[in-house]
Amino acid sequence: MRKITVRDVVLQTVVSLVNLSGRRLGLTGAPEEKDLEQARLGIDAVRALLPLLPDDEMAPVRDALSQLQVAYAREAGGGAGQEQPAEDQPSEPSAEDQERAKARSKIWTPPGT
Repeated sequence: MRKITVRDVVLQTVVSLVNLSGRRLGLTGAPEEKDLEQARLGIDAVRALLPLLPDDEMAPVRDALSQLQVAYAREAGGGAGQEQPAEDQPSEPSAEDQERAKARSKIWTPPGT
């Protein structure tokens, strides 16, 4: 125990949360493990712990976190990216759609994705 640092434990905790959140989003192909509320809690926990990570570990965790956020948005949105029939598509975005777009613009995503 003398060699273990708090920083090591924080990093291991973050990695565990990322992995567990991915499982709870169903990214492992096991639908019986899917639990969006648990995934959201894990994502929020990783976001809270991110500033405590060493600088050299932050980039890979941000990438993983970004992927989890996108997967969560896709799952929680109920297939929001699917095409709607032409007669169902609104001609102008509603106020709600504009708010969603504004919120999405605040989500950090890695370059090139």
